[in-house]
Amino acid sequence: MKLTLALTANLLAGAAVAVPGLGLGRSQKEFALEGYAKENPFGETTGGKGGPTTTVTAAAALATAVQGNKPLTVVIKGDFVLPARLKVGSNKSLIGYCDGATITGAGVTIANATNVIVQNLYIHDILDNDCITIQSSTRVWIDHNEFSSDLDGGPDKYDGQVDIIRGSDYVTVSWNYFHDHWKSSLVGNSDTNSAEDSGHLHVTYHHNHWDNMGTRGNAGRFGHQHLYSNFYNDFHYQAIHSRSNNQVLVEGNVFRGDTLEALSTYGLVIPHDSPNTSPDGDYEIDGFANLGAKNDFGNAGVNITQVGNFTKVPYKYTLTKLKSVEKVVKRGAGLGKI
Repeated sequence: MKLTLALTANLLAGAAVAVPGLGLGRSQKEFALEGYAKENPFGETTGGKGGPTTTVTAAAALATAVQGNKPLTVVIKGDFVLPARLKVGSNKSLIGYCDGATITGAGVTIANATNVIVQNLYIHDILDNDCITIQSSTRVWIDHNEFSSDLDGGPDKYDGQVDIIRGSDYVTVSWNYFHDHWKSSLVGNSDTNSAEDSGHLHVTYHHNHWDNMGTRGNAGRFGHQHLYSNFYNDFHYQAIHSRSNNQVLVEGNVFRGDTLEALSTYGLVIPHDSPNTSPDGDYEIDGFANLGAKNDFGNAGVNITQVGNFTKVPYKYTLTKLKSVEKVVKRGAGLGKI
C-alpha cells in the first residue's frame, strides 16, 4: 500500500472542463477511481468503456438500454419515475446528464453482473426497497450520486440507499451525498449468510458526505470495508457498525454535529437499526475494527470491542488531510461535479 496525502488546488478552485457525453462537468484527478473497484484480481472497473454511447429520455428506453452484457454508456437525461426496478447488466456505465438525472418510483438493481459504473444520479424516496442494490455482483463503482428520502415514519418506511449483499465483491462507493434518510448502506444482508459472504464483500467508501442520517454508514457483516476521508454530519444514532465477524479499516474520517456512536464493533443491532426479533435490539457476533490514519470523531462515541487484523489494503489511495476533509468533501461530493 502506498499512501499519498493530497489536497490539490484544482479541487479547491473548482476548475471545470467539458466532459464528453455529459455536456458539462469537472475533470479532476482527485475524482479518479480508487479502491477495490480499481485494484482487484479481475481488473479495473471500466463500465461501458469500449462500447457505444446512447442517451435516453424515457423510462422504457432506459430499462431496455441497461439490459444485456455488451459494453454501453447510457447517458440519462431528465427526471424518471420508474414503474419497476431498473435491472442493470454487465459492462454498463449509467451517467446522469449535466447536473444530474433524477430517479424515483423504483430503484436500481445490479444483480449477477460485473463491471458497472453509476454516476451523477439523484435517486430518492424509494419505498420498501433500496435506492441501489448490489447483489451477487463484482467490480461496481457508485460515484458522485445523491440519495435522500426523509426520517419520518421510522427505520422501516424505506430501506437502504446503497446495499451490497450476497457475496458481492470489489465495490467502491465514492463522492456521494447521502442525506435525510434512516438506513444508509448495509454490507451483508443477514447474520446467517456467512457461507456466501465470507471472503467477499470487499468495499471501499471514500469522500462521501453523510448528513442528517440514522444508521448504517456503513454497517457490515462478514466482509472487509475500508472507510477513509468521509464526512459525517448529524449521523444521529450509529454511523459505522462492524458486526458478525466483519472487519473495517477506518481512517481520516471527520464527524460533526449530533452523533451518538461514530464507530461500534459491538454486535447489538440497536432499535434504530431495524432489529428483526426484539424492539430492544438483536444480538449478533461482534465485529472488528482497526484505526489507520487519525480520525476526528468529534463528540461521538467509539466502542471497539475487538481489534482486527485488517490494517492495510492492496491498493493505492489518496487520503485527504484531516483538517480539509469537510471542505473538500462538501465541495466535491454529489451531482454536477464530474
